[in-house]
Amino acid sequence: MTAHFSVAKMDVSHIADQALRLRANDVDFAAWAAGHGVIVHQDLTQVRIAQLLDKLVAEGQGRSVLLEKLKAADRLTNAAMWLVVHATYAKRVDINGEPLTAGDFKADPQGHTGGSLNMVPAYVGYMLANLFSGDTRSWLMEQGHCVSAIDSVNLLLGNQKTRHAAAYPDWSDESLSRFVKDFYSYELTNEGKPASPLGSHLNVNTAGAVSEGGYLGFTALQYVHASEKNERLVAFLSDGAFEEQRGSDWAPLWWRAEDNGWVVPIMIANGRRIDQRTTLMMQGGIEWFAEHLEHQGFEPSVIDGQDPAAFAWGILVGEQWLEDEAAAIQRGDRSYPARLPYLVAESSKGYGFAGAGTNRAHGTPLPANPAKDAESLRLFNEGAARLWQSPDDLKQAVASFAQHQAQNRPQEKDHPLAVRKVANPVMPEAPWIPADLRLHSPMTSVDVAFCALIKENPKLRARVGNPDEMSSNNMGLTLSKLKHRVASPEFSQDEALDGGVITALNEEAVVSAVLANRGGLNLAVSYEAFSVKMLGALRQEIIFSRHQMEGGEQPGWRSVAIISSSHLWENGKNEQSHQDSTLAEALLGEMSDVARVIFPADANSAGAALLEVYQHTGQIANLVIPKRALPSYLTSEQATQLSKDGAICVEGNPQAALQLVAVGAYQLQQALKAWQRLQEKGVEASLVYLQEPGRFRMPRDSYEAAWQASDELRNHLFPSSVQARVFLTHTRPEVLLGHLRPLDLGVDKTAALGYINRGGTLDVHGLLLANSCSWAHLLAKLAEVAKLDLNQWLTKDEVAALTGERPLTELLPIGR
Repeated sequence: MTAHFSVAKMDVSHIADQALRLRANDVDFAAWAAGHGVIVHQDLTQVRIAQLLDKLVAEGQGRSVLLEKLKAADRLTNAAMWLVVHATYAKRVDINGEPLTAGDFKADPQGHTGGSLNMVPAYVGYMLANLFSGDTRSWLMEQGHCVSAIDSVNLLLGNQKTRHAAAYPDWSDESLSRFVKDFYSYELTNEGKPASPLGSHLNVNTAGAVSEGGYLGFTALQYVHASEKNERLVAFLSDGAFEEQRGSDWAPLWWRAEDNGWVVPIMIANGRRIDQRTTLMMQGGIEWFAEHLEHQGFEPSVIDGQDPAAFAWGILVGEQWLEDEAAAIQRGDRSYPARLPYLVAESSKGYGFAGAGTNRAHGTPLPANPAKDAESLRLFNEGAARLWQSPDDLKQAVASFAQHQAQNRPQEKDHPLAVRKVANPVMPEAPWIPADLRLHSPMTSVDVAFCALIKENPKLRARVGNPDEMSSNNMGLTLSKLKHRVASPEFSQDEALDGGVITALNEEAVVSAVLANRGGLNLAVSYEAFSVKMLGALRQEIIFSRHQMEGGEQPGWRSVAIISSSHLWENGKNEQSHQDSTLAEALLGEMSDVARVIFPADANSAGAALLEVYQHTGQIANLVIPKRALPSYLTSEQATQLSKDGAICVEGNPQAALQLVAVGAYQLQQALKAWQRLQEKGVEASLVYLQEPGRFRMPRDSYEAAWQASDELRNHLFPSSVQARVFLTHTRPEVLLGHLRPLDLGVDKTAALGYINRGGTLDVHGLLLANSCSWAHLLAKLAEVAKLDLNQWLTKDEVAALTGERPLTELLPIGR
């Protein structure tokens, strides 16, 4: 059977004759082969299914039972497509198949109907493959806007999570009408949240969903890293999304039988985006794409994307292909990379309903709204009639699929990836060093801490996403321990077949590797300026995780550390493109209990902060950490307290009238010099280090409020009695002040300094001066806010340098 996985390797000249003989020799097979409703079984699919049946029968399954399951899949597919088109257009259904009238339709029909119609046979085919093999596979879907397909099939099969099961408990007119009415209802609860459990994309109420799928292209980067050894996973991909992200064709380079599961990616090739044909189709179509896949190390097979049986065949035979590849590699007959199976499901967008193959099919395929247009009303009723299944036939079909208990496997809503839970890891001691102001790289402490963590937890698969910068970012120990994952290791290099470091000069691809590894320990390291390219992938995880929490479902994956190093303030030499704090600023805008932004102050606080991240689940933590050596300032006790509380008073009494607040390691060095000058002048002031600003914001809901620092701590560190408070921040100052409104004493008492978009080819000191962020600028701003004479604190020459009367560079850097 494996030899026939690829069409290119089959003798297709006699397919029609073979299919004819199969139908002639088996009445039951012919009855299935005749198709049902809009489902047509092509000759090639018939031959393939016959071969599959022979194999399954040889393994002990009954041929007649298998054929009944195939027929059930056809009925279920039609019924789910019927429900999809009703969800887009109608306010109610008629389970007896009677035509609807104009008054039964929505005033503003919405949906991604064409893609959802295409996904129905794919998802039913996935269910059928599970039924045939007795395995519950994990699934991912790139095109999350096709959720109507998933929800419709799940409802009919009773494969529902709690909220859907409560809202749509059966197939009654009332239940199904509520389902279609809830789709794009736009209604709100009194708390300002969506009232409907249905979404326009996959959401936490969708059984089996693990991601929204709103950011096209990321599923194709993630699926190969998601499954663990001996698991099975199907990834539904989009030909439109094929244009989105670079890196999906590298999947064969990463897959290893020793620590990955059996994966089958499936491209739904319907040929159209929103406005026009996909680039894939314009470049040469299915034949071109299959050839492209072969060049990238895949074993492609084109299937009928309109037939659930074709999907089931492709999944089962694709897995067998991959198992055979792994066996050949283990025997030494061939080497990695394995040729991964890849199904190309050819279809027309919106097949099975009016408007198929047109640009309209993307959203609402009818010419107009059936509520107002007679022709559209006719087309809807005619199309729905072709899809309708009688309740008795549907009941029989569903019963054929309800074999989970007999097969001793979970329902698809509880597939392995959906229920992944990682126990609390064994936490090592942080790599403490003396707080003696000697120079140490904070990234070196991160390196040591992560190595210690993975050593203590050998059963948790470790992955590091690396856009080709680990060595320069002082992560040499981790690289030496885990090694670059390559198919052909170079001699004497930090490379290995089973390497845990996913390296590619592509931020989206490498961060996808760690986000997908939900059963392990994960870290990504990037230049800060380029880490912003990860934002879409990160935000997708953040949103879904937060929605799970709001639904009472704590995510089971260990929090992921995203490290921004070689950051803004130490990248002056590389021009302004390398000087960017956008990722941290963007993540500060997300909910702080799931999107953490952390600015460790030195080596001890960096190691402590990293380890603290892994004590939580369901969070994305962006740690902005210098790679250059800086003075080791905080004791182990202070660093531990800082990681716990998010801020600490490092100098002076917080009750003092003047307060300096530093956010960022380089900013702390400048603030310390400013504070020391104040001490020399006999001025009482406090210096607070704010490591995690999100813990001191104005919470936007109860979940974020629970993550905030206590009122006691907030009032202790940031008392309202302060007369002048100035922040010196790693980020743009306006962003920080906007998030820290509770700490803002008003424009006459509060100010902030930070990155003001000035840069170029500069050293650290020059970049600080250019952005008015030196210790002297900090004192000048404090004097301005406090309405005090700066000449009391600075020399005449220092004041002249600030005012432009002398060279700015005469403000010597720290240590000189």
